[in-house]
Amino acid sequence: MALAPILAKSYIEQRETGYWVVGTRISLDSIVYAFLDGESPESIAQNFPLLSLEQVYGAIAFYLANRKLIDAYLEAGEVEFQQLQQDCKEKSPLLYEKLKAAQAQKHNAV
Repeated sequence: MALAPILAKSYIEQRETGYWVVGTRISLDSIVYAFLDGESPESIAQNFPLLSLEQVYGAIAFYLANRKLIDAYLEAGEVEFQQLQQDCKEKSPLLYEKLKAAQAQKHNAV
């Protein structure tokens, strides 16, 4: 009896400057942040109904296998976000204050 070769399956693809679950619009960032917040793969799959549990595990395995690269990528994204926040604060202080107030209200509602 001959065994079939084991084929590796890709769960993550790089598009432009980001990482995404293959064939979806769901970013690796979303899954990694949920995982780092302590959510189980089953919980993550429930929160992203378009993903199978296999895809979630595949994304987590990709992250763990490439942790330094992905952590640096996430850090760069956070730095960029902070810069955008600062730019907004300087250019439109009223808009910035409204956004912060809405964010605080949403946080207090949870």
